Amino acid sequence: MSFDYDLFVIGGGSGGVRAARVAAGETGAKVALAEEDRYGGTCVIRGCVPKKLMVFASEFSGMVGDAQAFGWDIQPGAFNWDTFHGKLVAELDRLEGVYRNILKNNGVESFDQRAHLVDAHTVELADGTRKTAKHILIATGGRPVVPEFPGSDLAITSNEVFHLDKLPDSILIVGGGYIASEFAGIMNGLGVKTTQFYRGAQILRGFDDEARGLVCEEMRQNGIDVRLGTNVLEMTKEGDQIRVKATDGTEDRFEVVMYATGRAPNADNLGLEALGVERGRKGEIVVDAYSQTAVPSIYAIGDVTDRVNLTPVAIREGMAFVETVFKGNPTPVDHELIPTAIFTQPEMGTVGLGEEEAAAQEPIEVYATTFKPMQKSFAGGTQRVLMKLLVSKATRKVLGCHIVAPGAGEMIQLAGIAIKMGATKEDFDRTVAVHPVMAEELVTMRQPVRTA
Repeated sequence: MSFDYDLFVIGGGSGGVRAARVAAGETGAKVALAEEDRYGGTCVIRGCVPKKLMVFASEFSGMVGDAQAFGWDIQPGAFNWDTFHGKLVAELDRLEGVYRNILKNNGVESFDQRAHLVDAHTVELADGTRKTAKHILIATGGRPVVPEFPGSDLAITSNEVFHLDKLPDSILIVGGGYIASEFAGIMNGLGVKTTQFYRGAQILRGFDDEARGLVCEEMRQNGIDVRLGTNVLEMTKEGDQIRVKATDGTEDRFEVVMYATGRAPNADNLGLEALGVERGRKGEIVVDAYSQTAVPSIYAIGDVTDRVNLTPVAIREGMAFVETVFKGNPTPVDHELIPTAIFTQPEMGTVGLGEEEAAAQEPIEVYATTFKPMQKSFAGGTQRVLMKLLVSKATRKVLGCHIVAPGAGEMIQLAGIAIKMGATKEDFDRTVAVHPVMAEELVTMRQPVRTA
């Protein structure tokens, strides 16, 4: 049987574009890709990239005081949202162009419209055109969702926060995950009066308890009103404000309310169910270790599978798919020991198990130190950082590393290499320290602070 394409990709985000580019450019496969929105997906257009640029912008407010303490005659100025936002939009447009050119330069045919599946080898575009392919890859990502409650339609999500007409005077951010916590730091740094509600006992659930506790403490020190054990009951519009009634009995007004309480896979209305493609409890597409669905010709990668919802993971899944399907090298996706950065303020980097997980798995030693970094200490700041290693008593392997500090994301990338290779505590100890830097503490901690 002949097909129009060897591969048809639905979704133009980082994972889908990488799979399409590599399949076409490195194996000579005939590839097409359909995207109904903007190329680059969540990460480039409404996620990691614009968020990190906003993090950069928000951090300058704290640098003024540090510069003054170091002898610089610098006076605080006002943040101009219009100036920043204009450059942000231009940068996102540039990056989308880069993604389009990557596909074009590798011979991938692009369709700027929605596509859904008709059968195991056929997709139908929004204009009614049908295309056949030997393999179909679904890489449609995910979307933020707002739970339904009285007034929930007044909330925005991370999709809209990048394109506010103006910077609000006050904002309520609802949620305790990394997206909510990152935006709380961003808005606070930009001078917005920031409140964060989280219904749980501590933000950043799923991360190491000691590390997330320090992040929350420092966020409060920075001026964010973090209210734990608190949720929204109802919201009403009052002029240009939103009146929020909370479960802790308080009622407050905010100019903007942003929800970051969860995301859902973009797997609806793709024609999956009729073909026998299985979906999970959250609506995700169920796949095996090779990203293959219950229908052999249909694969799925990225957030739509709800495995590990991170851009570099989606890219890795796309690469593994090409290795398996087009290069004849069956490659299961490796989701173990993924280094992660959370761009809260302070920043957090983590790889491996948290203390609680590690202790539940086997007897461990905990090596940890917290201190004031030189730059902040000299400037008279009270900020503290954390360096933490979790070590197996039996094998001496480092099971987890957790860093709360400026530049933690950069540090954890390199620590992740060592831990992925199976480094032991003694391997860390044999490494000569770089001095004076914060990360030297990772190789100078000699005695465990506790065992578990």
